[in-house]
Amino acid sequence: MDYAVIRLQGQQFKVAKGDQILVGKLSDKKVDPEVLMTSKSGSVVLGKPVIAKNTVKLKVLEEEEKGDKLYVRKFRSKSRYRKTLGFRARYSRLQVESI
Repeated sequence: MDYAVIRLQGQQFKVAKGDQILVGKLSDKKVDPEVLMTSKSGSVVLGKPVIAKNTVKLKVLEEEEKGDKLYVRKFRSKSRYRKTLGFRARYSRLQVESI
């Protein structure tokens, strides 16, 4: 199985051809990941710290996608203080075209 480990926006992902990943919302459509490691037909190439030649191609499927709603509740006893806040993270969905 061919796969690669890439770093994008400070996060590392193990990806294979055809995989879809969710990353934080991209400010532009250009996606240029840093390739840390590749494995093709059993041979492993490690970067020190990155592989100079960019070998992973990513395609933007969705520019903006909303994540699950997270609720934050604040409460202080004996003071009638209750507060509820909601938050939905914005993501971009990427697909791996080639390694």
